[in-house]
Amino acid sequence: MTVRSKQPVKTNWFVLNPKLTSALFFILLIAIISLIAHQRYLIVKENREKEISVMLESVELRLEQLLKNSQNITLTLALAINQNGDPKNFEEIAAEIIKGNPYLQAVQLVPNGVIKYTYPLKGNEQALDLDLFKANKQNAMAARKAIERRKMYYQGPINLVQEGKGVVGRLPIYIGKKFWGFSAIVIKLEQLLKAAGIDNSSHEFYKFQFSKINPITGQEEFFLPGNKNFKNSTFKTKTFEEGDWKIYLTDSRAVYADYQLGSLILLGILLSILSSYLLLRLLNKQGQLYGTLDKQNDMLIAAENKYKTIFDKAAIGIGRIDSITGEFLEANAFLCDLMGYTSKELTHKKIKTLIHGDDLAADAKDFKRLLKNEIREFSSVRRYVNKNEEVIWANAIVSPLWDEGEPPSNHIIIVDDITKQVAYEEQLIASQKHIEGLINSIEGIVWEAAIHENFANTFVSSKVYEILGYTQEEWSSELGFFLKKIYHEDIERVMRYLENELFLRKHHEYEYRIAAKDGSIIWIRDSFTIVPSLEKPEKLRGIMMDITAIKEAEETLHQSYELVNEQNKRLLNFSYIVSHNLRSHASNIDGITALISNAETDEERNEMISLLRKVVVNLNDTLYNLNNIVNIHTTINMVREPLNLLEYVNNAIQTQEAQIVNKQAEIINEVPADVFVYFNKAYLESVLLNLISNALRYSHALRRPVIKITCVPNGSGYMFSISDNGVGIDLSKNGEKLFGLNQTFHGNSDARGFGLFITKNQIEAMGDKIEVESTLGEGTTFKIMFV
Repeated sequence: MTVRSKQPVKTNWFVLNPKLTSALFFILLIAIISLIAHQRYLIVKENREKEISVMLESVELRLEQLLKNSQNITLTLALAINQNGDPKNFEEIAAEIIKGNPYLQAVQLVPNGVIKYTYPLKGNEQALDLDLFKANKQNAMAARKAIERRKMYYQGPINLVQEGKGVVGRLPIYIGKKFWGFSAIVIKLEQLLKAAGIDNSSHEFYKFQFSKINPITGQEEFFLPGNKNFKNSTFKTKTFEEGDWKIYLTDSRAVYADYQLGSLILLGILLSILSSYLLLRLLNKQGQLYGTLDKQNDMLIAAENKYKTIFDKAAIGIGRIDSITGEFLEANAFLCDLMGYTSKELTHKKIKTLIHGDDLAADAKDFKRLLKNEIREFSSVRRYVNKNEEVIWANAIVSPLWDEGEPPSNHIIIVDDITKQVAYEEQLIASQKHIEGLINSIEGIVWEAAIHENFANTFVSSKVYEILGYTQEEWSSELGFFLKKIYHEDIERVMRYLENELFLRKHHEYEYRIAAKDGSIIWIRDSFTIVPSLEKPEKLRGIMMDITAIKEAEETLHQSYELVNEQNKRLLNFSYIVSHNLRSHASNIDGITALISNAETDEERNEMISLLRKVVVNLNDTLYNLNNIVNIHTTINMVREPLNLLEYVNNAIQTQEAQIVNKQAEIINEVPADVFVYFNKAYLESVLLNLISNALRYSHALRRPVIKITCVPNGSGYMFSISDNGVGIDLSKNGEKLFGLNQTFHGNSDARGFGLFITKNQIEAMGDKIEVESTLGEGTTFKIMFV
């Protein structure tokens, strides 16, 4: 006998309570349906989020590749700039870049923030000469951000001056650690979006949005039509620090719309059908999910293969390195060829074994900062040693592959071979030094100035320091420095020459004076040329020769000529005097001798002999006077010393005391006590005595003599004067003979006509000058100009 097993009480209870069981089953079905519905909701949502992530990653890869390619383009443009900051072959390089990258609208070189080179020019004319730091605030902020980051930064999307909306990527360029400007690319916004795969028209449900924080307003700006509020949508974002961009990808479908209440009620009514349907639907969704995952996986594999192809075929060395051990994890073919190792040999080889020993310390210092997250990347020019022990110069860029805040894992290094460039630069530097050596060996200041920049000096040789005392930096530091240093007496003449004659001929030679740094005045002979031509004058190039010694020699020669000329005049005058006076005495002696020979009596003969004695006495006086004149003019080393003028005037007055008392003359002496003149003692006594004695001798018979003596400053010297109220001299009649030898004008018996002649010669022998003012019957004033 079969014994039935006892059913559980609960089962019996369910069986015994069908309504309640039905209700509980209904509730259970509702719970199951609710659970299944909720599970389905989560699965669909997760599926969509994965799809969004995959699509965003695809966009990220494409956009990052575009940005890296753009950076390589700007680096290529930068290499066209030589050490002088001048682009070489810009048009050819730019043409090749545009040809190979049709998504680019233009490439540019922007020295000092001003767009000077753009290709193609057609369609981009309005961008030429645009100053990024002055055009508008947004341009200036973007340019400065690129300089601060010291890497490529993308401005925009903005409204381009050449029409349309686009982005501008700028890479700051430095020459010798000095900021030169930017290498830039311009990409239309639609081309950027197309290259990145951002296309809303190709997706029914997924929509992209592209945004950026406006640096001026601080507000987030959106550049694609459609939803800008993502609060109730399924979305994900990606941020690109190269342009501070954010890309949104949203699912426009509302998830809850697939699970309406009616479906659940229907599911409760038709449990079996609905359960089968839901199971089939669930399986279908799972299949769709796996299909989608397979598709995305295929896309990821394709993207990875594309990345691998780019990695292997890149025309630049790329390697991935373990940041902890320093060993190569992988390296592309270019890097292996550059270092002379196979891929297997280079893998697991430490990077520091390839770096030149002299550069290891600097590289280690930069890398430690990278490991501490003080910097996110660094670039440097390093020397590497390949397998054949050859030194390779390279520009290396090191970037971490770990996110900020994560522990270091591995990093990537990009190595650009610049060995030929360094060799060329060394040759160029050597050539420049050789040229500078040649220029600096020239005994003159070689210079160059820009005509259209107010003659601003663009070059000056080091001889400027030897000749004028100014350094090259001082000479070129200030606009118009050269013009400010021209001697004040010559500046007007030089400016007039530049304005009126500069562009009449190509070659010029001009002389002027320049104030040296020590205050001395240097004579310059400037020989310069207009380049390249008179039709297109751009610069002046010349050499300034110091001709001060030549000018001083010319001045000395001129003074010598004047001295010789004056001596010749005096010699000629002296010869006339000698000829006239001696001939007169000789004639008298000859005549008296003839009379003595013809005298008939001793009385006549004695009378003629007496006359002969007088003539001989006069001849002796004449010879004595002529000897004094010769002594004045032939004394070379005449002693000159500072003499107190008042002291010598008082001595001369005391010497004439008897004549002053006899004529009751009034002497007015206003010579200051502190006046000193450089003169010979004996000459000063003779000059003062002659002038005072003449004032007394030729006093007027009808009035008391008044003699006034004064001395006042006159430039760097003094003007001394002796005025009297005597008989005066008719200068219109006797002015030219006043200082002649044996010239008398008033018939005085004691007048010999020798005093004023001697006085004038003594004064001029001291380098001074005497003048006379006189009115007949009123008086005379003699003026001596002491220098």
